[in-house]
Amino acid sequence: MANSFQSPLPFLTKPRKIHIDILPLTEKSLKAFTKEAPPHVIKQINNAGFTAKGQSTLALLNEQGDVYAILMGLSAPISHYDSAYAYNTAKACLSSEALKSASFAFSGTFDQECLNKLHIGWGLASYKFDTYIEKPSGERPALVHDKKADKALVETTLNAIFTLKNLINTPANDCGPEDLERYIKTLAKARDAKVSVVKDDKLIEKNFPLIYTVGKASPRRPRLIELNWGSESDPKITLVGKGVAFDTGGLDIKPSQFMRHMKKDMGGAAHAINLAHMIMALNLPVRLKLLVAAVENAIDGNAFRPGDIIKSRKGVFVENTNTDAEGRLILADTLTYAAEGEPDLIIDYATLTGSARAALGPDIPGMFSNNESLAHDLQRISFHCEDPVWNMPLYHDYKKHLNSSAADIVNSAGLPGDLIYSALFLESFLVEGKKSGKVPDWIHLDCYAWEQTGRPGRPAGAADTGLRAVYAFLEHKYGPKPHKKTKKA
Repeated sequence: MANSFQSPLPFLTKPRKIHIDILPLTEKSLKAFTKEAPPHVIKQINNAGFTAKGQSTLALLNEQGDVYAILMGLSAPISHYDSAYAYNTAKACLSSEALKSASFAFSGTFDQECLNKLHIGWGLASYKFDTYIEKPSGERPALVHDKKADKALVETTLNAIFTLKNLINTPANDCGPEDLERYIKTLAKARDAKVSVVKDDKLIEKNFPLIYTVGKASPRRPRLIELNWGSESDPKITLVGKGVAFDTGGLDIKPSQFMRHMKKDMGGAAHAINLAHMIMALNLPVRLKLLVAAVENAIDGNAFRPGDIIKSRKGVFVENTNTDAEGRLILADTLTYAAEGEPDLIIDYATLTGSARAALGPDIPGMFSNNESLAHDLQRISFHCEDPVWNMPLYHDYKKHLNSSAADIVNSAGLPGDLIYSALFLESFLVEGKKSGKVPDWIHLDCYAWEQTGRPGRPAGAADTGLRAVYAFLEHKYGPKPHKKTKKA
């Protein structure tokens, strides 16, 4: 099934026949509001016990019983998710038919950063994965764009998040390595970027043996997809994504309950692709390289085995101790290739370890870096963005757990603490540049890319974790340019 992996945005440029204001209030401003409000409104506020706390809402009715405004409590500071609750209230208080003629807009005076948050939060609440539903139900509440909001930033952020989620939510039968390649080529065409692909046996010829080994058992052939964009004069950054389109675990097969959602094992690639999308769409002044190792970890007579020893691109011999630790194998070759290009910075995303989830839960990616200053900057910015990542230790004493009696290194230690061992494994495949004589700065994000239960603005299913944070970090580090109009992907 062909899939564009895109979703519409819930915005309008002008009001509709029925227009409803959304009134953002703090607990303090609610008091001023009630002093001027008519008695029937004060009664509704009191009866509902509305106090304008963050992520609380109240639909107000006029004397004819029609919804004429929605009160929205504001967090301190304003949260992206405050307006997600207002979206849900808007959807609940009007029928699908009424919503076709209705529009909503934020009322009040806010700076651009706050307006951006409110618009993004509304958009996040509107997302629904309904590609495989024959008759999708329900009209979505539409928000009139405030002219003071940064429309390019808001829409690019939401388009990136929606595409990320669609890539992950799409079942593996419709999102394999070839589909990731197709989407990256579509993105590149819209942004005047160049794409090259090393596929199947060419991976051996071009010296990517670990990528080939992991993907060789699947009829959906393994590949390394590369996108290049930007000016030669700008700082070079390389994004790397783990693109395991489906992970059976290989011969060390996963139990069914752990295989159930393994369509999401390309979540790292979905993050890297859509971070690249944001960088290009918002014209960040960097020279960008995107690398996605796209494979399916399948089972067949020629599948790689526990105990196999494979020579990597770097020349390091890896003893495979667990075929379900395949992600770090494909990343190893990709990171070596990335470092050979001598970028200013390498950032990789991967749905890599259950250990990271045990340490930090589902929402917070574990972040590792060989540059502590960069790591601290990213963590600080991530919390400001409400998209937290947490700096974890690259504790080099633990490298002893990766020792092999038969090869240079094992891919899986089989001990508690795998998030650290896997990061140490990946770091060992970075190489010094021939010109610079140094290893590039590197950030690794071990993300979950999944929302288990769902909440306003974060529905159950695929989730972005660390996307907005890393874009904000890159914008802070390299400086923004004015947004220019480009073709849509």
